[in-house]
Amino acid sequence: MDVLQLHKALADDTRLRCVQLIAEQGELCVCDLTQALNTSQPKISRHLALLREANLLIDRRQGQWVFYQLHPALPDWAQAIIQAGLQSPKNAISADNKCIQPSTICC
Repeated sequence: MDVLQLHKALADDTRLRCVQLIAEQGELCVCDLTQALNTSQPKISRHLALLREANLLIDRRQGQWVFYQLHPALPDWAQAIIQAGLQSPKNAISADNKCIQPSTICC
């Protein structure tokens, strides 16, 4: 991964918010992200696929559910950029985080 690839992956608002939520929570299911971002499942899944292709995220299946987390081999500089975004005063995910309700259906 290079700097340009990282910034291209995070240039979209939905992808940035997904990465920030996943970084903050550790691991999230697609259903958590659709709920937090109030966005359709196909749109979230498409963005998550792009983030996986960019090697920002990895996924794991548990039954019919897919859970995402930051790629463990993400370089320190990339993790630092993501963490800096979490500490921004205009960070949108504080409101997004409030929308995540632990669910027994998928989680």
